[in-house]
Amino acid sequence: MSLRQMEYLVTVVEEASFTRAAEALHVTQSALSHQIKALERDVGGPLLERLPRGVRLTPMGRAFLPDAELAVRSARQARRAARAAAGAEGGELEIATVHGLAVGPLVAPVAEMRGRHPEVLLRLHEYATEDELRERMARGIADLAVGYRWDDWDGPVWRIGEEEVVLVVPAGDPLCGADADGPVPLERLADRGWVRCGMEPWIDGLPFLDLVCRRAGFTPRTAVRAQHPTTAARLAAAGAGICMMSAHLAPGFVPARQLLRVGPPWRRPLTAYCRSEPSGAAAAFVRLLVERADGAGSADSGAARRPAGPDGSGGAGAAGAGALDSGLAHPSR
Repeated sequence: MSLRQMEYLVTVVEEASFTRAAEALHVTQSALSHQIKALERDVGGPLLERLPRGVRLTPMGRAFLPDAELAVRSARQARRAARAAAGAEGGELEIATVHGLAVGPLVAPVAEMRGRHPEVLLRLHEYATEDELRERMARGIADLAVGYRWDDWDGPVWRIGEEEVVLVVPAGDPLCGADADGPVPLERLADRGWVRCGMEPWIDGLPFLDLVCRRAGFTPRTAVRAQHPTTAARLAAAGAGICMMSAHLAPGFVPARQLLRVGPPWRRPLTAYCRSEPSGAAAAFVRLLVERADGAGSADSGAARRPAGPDGSGGAGAAGAGALDSGLAHPSR
């Protein structure tokens, strides 16, 4: 069994096609098939099932893939680290994140990274949930992750800002513009219908909205369910109900008058984290993220300058680690 064979398998799974994998690897399909078959002989059984349109993993393949991915990604990261230590320019930087951050807070930093280091190829991996992001990051999918949770991560972590969650209300709602005089108490929304998002964070085993509304003395009435937060926001803005949305995304989708801030504010930290100390392009991107957080005047900007251990030492501290408000634990997904 060789690292190259594992790389071939991982690429076939990523591309879901022998043809596309061979093109990505710059080898012939026959050479690729030969190496996969040799790997299957070595492990003692089939790893892939060939389908009329694509491939899928066998049970043995599903068991084999996580460690194969980790080995392949670690080798690539080691090569990039060695090149960085030798002063080599260029290379690649793979960043993993959730979709809401990819289209929001990460847009400007990625563009700035391109301006500072045009020789670096950036690859962005986007995931629907924080759990999926962390699981894939642990398997070595990228050099660096940008997300929310960090309390139980074993590698270095940096606090790089925070995200505020606001509410979107229909254009004709009496509460439009109501927060001009200050945050609106959540209890005033007890009679509204809600547009719920499949990516809503969970806290203490409950969807976040259910938990905070319960604390406010009512149960939210679900009017519409959508999968993506931007879909939910557009539905809410058009009159389907009220929904939660990241303030980072709101300006591009909803007029300012249709945004409400509740009291106390709902906020959660944004973090960058790695499996090991970053070097080269990854270290440069971390510095850029931290500089932007410091420049924004974050309350915890000093904490962002050094990695945080799993217990929060050297980082943002235990208080509010991922909380959506000061009294809540971190989201579980």
